[in-house]
Amino acid sequence: MDNCIFCKIRDGVINSEKLYEDDVFFVIRDLNPQAPIHLLAIVKDHHKYLSELDEAGMQDIAHILSYMSKHAKDFKLDAGYRVIINQGENAGQTVPHIHIHFLGGKKLDF
Repeated sequence: MDNCIFCKIRDGVINSEKLYEDDVFFVIRDLNPQAPIHLLAIVKDHHKYLSELDEAGMQDIAHILSYMSKHAKDFKLDAGYRVIINQGENAGQTVPHIHIHFLGGKKLDF
């Protein structure tokens, strides 16, 4: 956890504009966007994978999805968006801390 970039952002060690924050998660822009709008919703508790989460952790994921779906317009995602959770290196997970990608801002190819 000491070298986790998302934990450092959470703790204010690394400065990043938080577009939203509550006691469960925060939202930032991806530094290497794959779409015109590419947001990361980052769980505050440090866990690498979904398989590490207990029931409360799974409720945190549900909280994020519920919040983002209700507030998509606030993030300019109301025309549609893609939700991605990469799990492990083979899936493209580059930061070993659970986070959810929200991509939109154009028609996305498959």
